[in-house]
Amino acid sequence: MNYVIGDIHGCYNQFMEILNLIQLKDTDTLYMLGDIVDRGPHPIKVLLKLMEMPNAICIVGNHELMALDGLRFLNTQITAESIDSIDANLLGNLIDWQRNGSETTIEGFKQLDQGMRHEVLEFIMDFSMYEELTVNGQKYLLVHAGLGDYSPEKRIEDYSLKNLVWDRADYNTQYFEDTIVVTGHTPTQFIEGNPNPGRIYKHLNHIAIDCGCGMPNGRLAAICLETGEEYYSSEL
Repeated sequence: MNYVIGDIHGCYNQFMEILNLIQLKDTDTLYMLGDIVDRGPHPIKVLLKLMEMPNAICIVGNHELMALDGLRFLNTQITAESIDSIDANLLGNLIDWQRNGSETTIEGFKQLDQGMRHEVLEFIMDFSMYEELTVNGQKYLLVHAGLGDYSPEKRIEDYSLKNLVWDRADYNTQYFEDTIVVTGHTPTQFIEGNPNPGRIYKHLNHIAIDCGCGMPNGRLAAICLETGEEYYSSEL
């Protein structure tokens, strides 16, 4: 079976609750749609759990991109040279990351020894930009955010990292006739016209599965691509 989980945002207990509901087998594949880190209480603990799961495939989210720059900088020895290396882009990213819930990620990272810090950074750097798969004859594209600057003539390879990781999906546009696009990034509570806010949203060959985990009254969601069965953690 192929399962997809949305934005965890450091909510380890909700992640374990979903894994218990799914009863994931070694022969199953678990796809993570990014934004594993930040906001919630245990983002590093979630990463360490995923590092132990050979059948988990992680797709990069915008929070991983912010965290990579920030954690790399925090992991360097503070010298005059390293301070001089802080350019406007890095400084802006650090400020954005701080505004978007970096504190718990930083605290968890600081508790690791140097070797494990390196392993965590390497693990995040191996996250994919997107995944394509076919299940029971149905094509799926798994991506964190959406297809920014969408054009029906563009191939998936033509989209930039920003398009895939930062630009929100347009749920009123059907991107493909034969492919279902599965996204996180935009909590379903914020999708205009969604009749069931906080639940998985399906419309025009979209499946949106960020159900606001890490937000008040949000929860973690997962879906089985073979059966369409939906799984939900307890609300926060």
